Amino acid sequence: MTPSRATSAGDRIIEPMIALACCSKQHRIVVAGSKSVELMLELHRRGYVRAAATANCGHPAGQYDVALVDWRRRTFKTLETALDWLVEFLSPAGVLVVWFDPQKPTANQTLRVSLERRGFVIEGGTVYEYGCAVSARRRETNPVREAA
Repeated sequence: MTPSRATSAGDRIIEPMIALACCSKQHRIVVAGSKSVELMLELHRRGYVRAAATANCGHPAGQYDVALVDWRRRTFKTLETALDWLVEFLSPAGVLVVWFDPQKPTANQTLRVSLERRGFVIEGGTVYEYGCAVSARRRETNPVREAA
């Protein structure tokens, strides 16, 4: 008889976050939030061995392809501070996914405005009864010039 494993909150949010980020197992992923180590271990269990939690991710140098942010049960003000720090870990083509509690529609809009103010373009989102997520990429700051 195999032991059954209860589905943790991390198990419920990790799959939608991976889908929104379009992660491959070769991507370097940084995970932020109060459950970042738990989510990193879940990613490792699923074969995403290049995932790191913010506790062990090194110094910010644009070295990650994806940032997964679990911001459940935390304030928007602390998210603002975390985003200012976290975006420095993302490569120019990196994608950021933020998971948050289901809240009022104005909270969702506030997050979108905050990401846009930091130079991100919203690519997608998802809503579940246990939370919502938004994915965003940086706007091109230096578009590729056409060859003459």
